[in-house]
Amino acid sequence: MAPIGIKDVARHAGVSVGTVSNVLNRPALVSAETGVRVRRAIDELGFVRNDAARQLRVGHSTTIGLVVLDIGNPFFAEIARGAEDAADLAGHSVILGNSDENANREGAYLDLFEEQRVRGVLISPIGDVTDRLSRLRRHGTRAVLVDRSGEGTGVSSVSVDDVAGGYLAVKHLLELGRRRIAYLGAQFEIRQVTDRLDGARRAVAEVPGASLEVVTASGLSVVDGRDAGEQLVQRPPRQRPDAMFTANDVLAVGVLQAFVMTGRVRVPDDIALVGYDDIDFASATVVPLTSVRQPSRLLGETALQIMLEELGDPTLAPRNVVFTPELIVRSSTVSPTMSHSPDPHEGARS
Repeated sequence: MAPIGIKDVARHAGVSVGTVSNVLNRPALVSAETGVRVRRAIDELGFVRNDAARQLRVGHSTTIGLVVLDIGNPFFAEIARGAEDAADLAGHSVILGNSDENANREGAYLDLFEEQRVRGVLISPIGDVTDRLSRLRRHGTRAVLVDRSGEGTGVSSVSVDDVAGGYLAVKHLLELGRRRIAYLGAQFEIRQVTDRLDGARRAVAEVPGASLEVVTASGLSVVDGRDAGEQLVQRPPRQRPDAMFTANDVLAVGVLQAFVMTGRVRVPDDIALVGYDDIDFASATVVPLTSVRQPSRLLGETALQIMLEELGDPTLAPRNVVFTPELIVRSSTVSPTMSHSPDPHEGARS
């Protein structure tokens, strides 16, 4: 059976093809009564517009592709929501691709978006995708890096100063008197992971007698954090760190689960714990989690706005917007039972 076309809709509604086109693309030009009749015909026939053909007529798409590292991480879900909200206000739509921290899958989504002739691509990449984004640009597709600095690449970007974030987290732990710090991360080819580690190292270097152990997890999920936490529990108490900073909040949640389930490590008395991202449920964990806050939704909104500005004026120079992170202190690093640490109010910001 041949697909229903715009001519079939026009015939069914008793109007011209041009009128159907106006209802779909310029409804203000059509009377309310005619609009109702055409939309009823569309529903009755099951007509679906051919967006590829429409793009050929108007000369461009209204679709933006978004590739994130892990949609299971609430941080990236919030980025996607911010981008979708901003796109909706501008009459655009967002197609989401989850690379799942897999370079091949990331490349497949970029191929797909290029084939679909999306108008632009927002991407939180795994490694260096500068060459690939340059190719997209040569073919007429703009790109903006999200949660990754594009400084020196010729590509616009929206990011957070992750080196400063790592420094904030570990400086806080050191100020509490902790000296054996562990950094839990994975997939160190991801720039954000290494930047946070660099910040942690800078903080430790400022305090004589402090040390930093890098613990490598299998991945960046809750399960990976729980596995790493269980391995730490197996160590003799004197060989454990007295504080831990994790590359993201979901790792920290997993570590906390391992500590609580075994009952052999108290947080924060034995090990103080800091995460990164300040996802929504960081404050609702069994021990509320101290975390470095990123403006996740604002990252998505800002990236989409930059994209639209560049689409409107291709001569604009690349912009690199960098947000400042904020430390949110909760009970995973301070508690009334810790005699050697201050007792700031829940949710205090430093």
